[in-house]
Amino acid sequence: RFEAADIVLFLARLGDQLRFSQMPQGKTIIVSFAVSRGLFGSAFGTGHHGAFLALKDAVNATLDRAETVRITCPLGTEISGRPEMNLASDGDTTIRRFPMSVFTPVPAHSFSGRAALRFLTGTGSRYYPDYSPEFSAPVFAILRDGRLAGFEGTPGDVARANAQYDRVSGLFGIDRNFVHSWHAGIHPGCGYPWDMRQTYERWGGTAFGNPRILHFHTCGAYAPGEISWNIFDPTIEVDGVTLWERGVFRADRLPAGPDILAGFPGVAALFNAPDREIGLRAGG
Repeated sequence: RFEAADIVLFLARLGDQLRFSQMPQGKTIIVSFAVSRGLFGSAFGTGHHGAFLALKDAVNATLDRAETVRITCPLGTEISGRPEMNLASDGDTTIRRFPMSVFTPVPAHSFSGRAALRFLTGTGSRYYPDYSPEFSAPVFAILRDGRLAGFEGTPGDVARANAQYDRVSGLFGIDRNFVHSWHAGIHPGCGYPWDMRQTYERWGGTAFGNPRILHFHTCGAYAPGEISWNIFDPTIEVDGVTLWERGVFRADRLPAGPDILAGFPGVAALFNAPDREIGLRAGG
C-alpha cells in the first residue's frame, strides 16, 4: 500500500516507530503526534503549522551561531557546552512531523554536566519489556563530552539505572554509554492531559513537544537511541539569553521571534496562555 501512495499519513504510534525504519523512497511521509481527537482539535493541532516551522528554523539558526548553551532545571540539572549543529538534511528526521513541536536535535558530543532524572524511558525507536523504570528520588546522569559516565543517587536507584542500560544495550547490541543529542519542546499547545504512568510509550511519543520537557537521546550511537532522559521545566540560556525559562519558551527573545509572532497572532496568543499539562498528574 505504501508503494501505491504519494502521501502516507500515520495517525498512530506505529508511525512513530516506523519513522526510524527504512521507508519507501519518493514518498511524502507524515507522522501525527496529535494522538487523539481531542488533541487534533486542541491548540496543539490547530496552531498555525507555518508559525512553528518558522520558530524551529529560528531556534536552529540561533543555536548554530551560539558560543555556549547552559541547561538547568529545578531538580539540579547543570549541563553546558557549545552546540555544533548539523542542519543538513541528515541532521534531522526526513519524515514530516505534525504538529511541528521540536527544533533539530543538538549533538551532545560537546556537552558535559549532570541531568536530573525521575525515571528512564524508551525513545519510540523500538519497544521492549520494562520500558520505563522509575526512581524513588532524582537520579543524576553524569554526561562527559557526549558519553554517559555514571549515575549518582540512592544505591537502589543507581543500580536500577545501570541495569536498564546494561539490559537495553545488550538486547540490541548497541553502544551503552553513547549520548547522541538533545532538544526541547517549542509548542505551547502541546498538552498531555493524562497520567504518563498509564502509558509511557504514548506519553513519550506526544508530550515531548511541550516546552516544559527537554529530552536527550541516549544508549546507541544513532538518533534517537533507545533510552531517553527527560528533564522537566528546563531553563536554557544561549549566549546569556534565557530562551526557555523554567519550562516556558520565550520565543519573543529569538532574533526573529517578534516578527514571527506578529505574523501569526493566534500563535502569539497561545504563547501567552501555554498548556502546562505534561502528564505529571501524581506529583508535579
